[in-house]
Amino acid sequence: MGLRVERLSKTYGPVRAVDGVTLEVPPGATLALLGPSGCGKSTLLRLIAGLEAPDEGRVLMGGADVTRVPTQRRDLGMVFQDFALFPHLNVADNVAFGLVERRWDAAARAGRVEEMLALVGLEGLGRRRVTELSGGQQQRVALARAMAPRPGLLLLDEPLSNLDEALRAELRGEVARLLDGLGAEAVYVTHDQVEAFAVADAVAVMRAGRIVQVGTAQELLGAPADAWTARFLGHENVWEGEEAARVARAAGLARLPAAGGALLLRVEEVVLRSPGETGRDRRTAGPDAVVREAAREGLAWRLVLGVPAWGTDVVWRGHSRELGGEPAPGTAYELAVPPEAWRLLPPGEAA
Repeated sequence: MGLRVERLSKTYGPVRAVDGVTLEVPPGATLALLGPSGCGKSTLLRLIAGLEAPDEGRVLMGGADVTRVPTQRRDLGMVFQDFALFPHLNVADNVAFGLVERRWDAAARAGRVEEMLALVGLEGLGRRRVTELSGGQQQRVALARAMAPRPGLLLLDEPLSNLDEALRAELRGEVARLLDGLGAEAVYVTHDQVEAFAVADAVAVMRAGRIVQVGTAQELLGAPADAWTARFLGHENVWEGEEAARVARAAGLARLPAAGGALLLRVEEVVLRSPGETGRDRRTAGPDAVVREAAREGLAWRLVLGVPAWGTDVVWRGHSRELGGEPAPGTAYELAVPPEAWRLLPPGEAA
């Protein structure tokens, strides 16, 4: 079918919650809206759903303008962070709710409910009250209910945010599998980049009501649009303005950041070597570094390295096997930095 929004805007008093957003979701694809709290992603989802009317712009589904079409006539399913299940109905009746609304006959409803319960791993629980289910099971019911009528568009607003981290990690893969098999478009709102990259074909990063960048995980992480986007996506070695130019000169880069631009060091491409280690590659030879801070993060290490030649610190993450042992403050290394580890970033827009 395909979804497209054009120049959508929504203002609440002095707040421009959505500011001239244009986006497209190809047929059968899942797009994640990723951004911090308050950036406007849930408002944008509500505009797509017809739960709010835009001040400007339009929403097209399958090429048809549905901007003024009521929600119930937009051929979509919705999943919310609080599940929004009906406590007075059992599991099967919750899943069947949209089918009743669309006047499916009883036999077709029963078959579809069984199919959906099997799909989300809830076989045999149709007669159970939803209040008797765990949080993860309730979320599966919400997904089954939204998908049961075979909507042309599925909208999901932070669907895993009310679950604990272990359960969220477990359900990410399941949700990705379900969306992949849906055969329809989906828009998935989240503030969690791991979740966004796990479930979506493409991710739209949103800030202050605007879309900053759209791309795959590889595109966004490899070439973020600006310093803010780089930091939001988890990059810690980002320098801006005069500091960026100073670090670039100290590192001997052939090009310097543009005025107001930034410099990114992709630390996943940087290798730590012990001083005097054999097999040095002149292409990747780099400055000496000394551990200032060392902290465990699960099975990995997070090191803050002082790099005197650059006049700055660098944050590095990796495992003990990459370090030749457990690091401690004062441990010396050499940074092996290939040219492709550096990225020059353009100036970003102020929020």
